Amino acid sequence: MRTLNTQTLSATAFAPYGAVLGGAVSSGLFINAGTSEKIALPDPDLSQAGGQASLNLYRAQANPLPFVARELERHLLGSQSFIPLAGVPFVVVVALGDPAFQGKQPLESSLAAFWLDGSCGVSFHPGTWHHPLLAQQAGDFVVLERKALEVDCEIKPLRELVQILAR
Repeated sequence: MRTLNTQTLSATAFAPYGAVLGGAVSSGLFINAGTSEKIALPDPDLSQAGGQASLNLYRAQANPLPFVARELERHLLGSQSFIPLAGVPFVVVVALGDPAFQGKQPLESSLAAFWLDGSCGVSFHPGTWHHPLLAQQAGDFVVLERKALEVDCEIKPLRELVQILAR
């Protein structure tokens, strides 16, 4: 079994897999008589193949580290965003698609695990392999994802189990 330590989330380190939503981001435009700062985030990609936005509340159970990852999933036709409520910390485990298999398998050498302290969320690029939500304590998440008649969730087992450890 392989081990993988979590790393602190940064926009640069996470860029190959998606975008960081919140946290240390650039400044925006003050609106509403200066009561709010509007900071532009990347638009979600949800309309491929007739898809539309679906906003959901996920009530996550705690899956504290260490945790053994056995499989990853991807959504080829749309992005997916996890946004914690009430500061729930969570871990994201991600991988790129393996070019030797036209991306249809995770490239296990690209596996990365990121620790999020609950102050921000993430949005995965379409096609990014990722583990389902790994909340570190029970709590609620807003999840923005694509919905359509065709289900867009492909699941693949990892060739080697990966134990995810805290940094």
